[in-house]
Amino acid sequence: MSTAIISAFVAAADDGNQAFLGDDLLAWLLLALGGALVFGNVMALLRPPAKGRKADDLTRAPMGRSLLMMGAGLIATIWALATLTG
Repeated sequence: MSTAIISAFVAAADDGNQAFLGDDLLAWLLLALGGALVFGNVMALLRPPAKGRKADDLTRAPMGRSLLMMGAGLIATIWALATLTG
């Protein structure tokens, strides 16, 4: 990276005592991760791929693992929303 790009990042991040991307960065990241877990697993269950790329690919997502990941994502999403609103 050139020094101009690095100095632009430093200038953008250095605006007083405010943290980079706000004080709630971890809560926002947790919300994004939890939402992605829920959305991705719902879509994997609702719309499986038309055909596998390899002969040994699964025809649809495993139900138990998908529900477990959806539950973990839902907990993370609720936790992040409670943190951001509370």
